[in-house]
Amino acid sequence: MSEKRPPNYLFDSAALNESLKSNKAVVCALSASYISTFAGYPLDSIKSRLQTTRQRISIPRLALTVYQEEGIIGFYRGLWIPLMTISFVRAASFTIYTRTKEFFRERRWLDRNRIFDVAATGGISGALSGSLISFGSAPFELVKVRRQLEYTIAASKGVRLAKAPSTMEAVRDIFRTNGTLGLYTGFPLHFVRDTMGTALYFFEYDGFRYIMGRNAAGEQGDTPPWLPIPVSLVPFLCGSLAGVTSWALIYPLDVVKTKVQQRALAGEQRRGIFETLHRLIRGPDPNAPKPILVGLARLYRGLGVSALRSVTTHGLLWTFFDLTASYIDRLPGKDESQ
Repeated sequence: MSEKRPPNYLFDSAALNESLKSNKAVVCALSASYISTFAGYPLDSIKSRLQTTRQRISIPRLALTVYQEEGIIGFYRGLWIPLMTISFVRAASFTIYTRTKEFFRERRWLDRNRIFDVAATGGISGALSGSLISFGSAPFELVKVRRQLEYTIAASKGVRLAKAPSTMEAVRDIFRTNGTLGLYTGFPLHFVRDTMGTALYFFEYDGFRYIMGRNAAGEQGDTPPWLPIPVSLVPFLCGSLAGVTSWALIYPLDVVKTKVQQRALAGEQRRGIFETLHRLIRGPDPNAPKPILVGLARLYRGLGVSALRSVTTHGLLWTFFDLTASYIDRLPGKDESQ
């Protein structure tokens, strides 16, 4: 008679738990990013269209136009690109961020329990993460922009699309037009945006979490008496605030990047960064420049929808990140499982 096997003989739950614990940052980033990316992608698509359109148009009007011309799929055009790269970008970004913070903690650098040390450590870790990740994410970001602006780019060439090309066709077209380096069109702007943006983002997020009761060791205490919200809402609040404010600061850089990439993808004459910025603010006619305030308003076109996207994406990201982290922390270890 064969020996009776335990119900979990097909896998070692203790080993699985240890694996989840040792790769907690990766697991949390993956699960949280899939949900937050899917939820915020339609708003990201509208943002890209608002940044590149030459005419003033309201967000509801643009959304209606996209729906009428492209259907629901138009809001999710190019979605599989960030979903595919999420395993690399988010997991690597959060891993670099958490490991850098651990590196600082082990050497007792900026380890005092005060807001400057906590926020500075997060900012430095974010800058390192953003700069390294930008080399891998730049080609996918360019293809995403290309997919989102298919109809706009076609219109600038005087072509009317009956059906937008697939993602692979878009990649082949970039290769055919600009070669391998074409995938890094606008990379200097992408690098600066990701480095500065990620540094600001984690600087603000860790600073907000400290204000909301989390100490330098990462332990969450009571929320301050002037904002007595449930602890479960703290990640959403801090993630939303960090996402909105950091994005608002680097938004003009993102507008210039998208415009430079759009012109390159459309085969139009390339313009430098400062020339593009000047034309966005003062207009194309040097003899009749637009008022600076009008130009700045154009530079921040689409910020509203971008802010809403940031609230949705980053709020959900940190909420599910913390939920997953708490679940993994509660898993029994090897000693407890025996």
